[in-house]
Amino acid sequence: MSKQTVLGRVTQLAKANINALLDQAEDPQKMLDQLIRDYTNNISEAEQAVATTIGNLRMMEADHTEDVDAAAEWGGKALAASRKADELRAAGSAADADRFDNLAKVALGRQLRSEKEAKTAEPTIAAQTEVVDKLKSGLDAMRNKLTELQGKRDELVARAKTAQAQNAMLDAVKNIDVMDPTSDLARFEEKVRREEAMALGKQELAASSLDAQFEALDDLGTSSEIEARLAALKSGKAA
Repeated sequence: MSKQTVLGRVTQLAKANINALLDQAEDPQKMLDQLIRDYTNNISEAEQAVATTIGNLRMMEADHTEDVDAAAEWGGKALAASRKADELRAAGSAADADRFDNLAKVALGRQLRSEKEAKTAEPTIAAQTEVVDKLKSGLDAMRNKLTELQGKRDELVARAKTAQAQNAMLDAVKNIDVMDPTSDLARFEEKVRREEAMALGKQELAASSLDAQFEALDDLGTSSEIEARLAALKSGKAA
């Protein structure tokens, strides 16, 4: 996986709008589960690719440090050879002095080559450092996005369970609604009311029968009095 591909994928995934994706999903929970799996796999792949990129950068940095150190070392050797040549020339050993001057030139050539290699590598190292920083930031954003996805999924599952529990409770309440005339409880209440009405009717009927009996007794007394007075008239004993 190339650096550009890794950087592009990391950036794209880190910028993904979770809410927009959920709005388009027929089954948000399943989509979140799939997104979590995809993010986890992509993060794992990206981590490996970023680790390789970082490893390559560290190798270039090590080579750059080696070139800088080599340039300093060859510079020191050139200086030492030049001083030795000056000492030999002052002592009258021109041939030996020329030999050390030539060694100094060789050392200076090595120094220039090391400096050039170090300088050539610096722009590449700077560019790679910028890429690595972006990849690290992208990975952090992806990890945060994964945490957000997991939180969204947990929230959605909890809300779904709560909604199911509420619906079950409402269904149960509906089945025992005392205002529902078709419910068993309402029918039982109506039966009780009919029994109560019948008892009241029987009570009233019983009271009416008793009153009639007393009225009949009163009528009987009146009739007897009339018969007695009639008999008295006939016998001439009327008052």
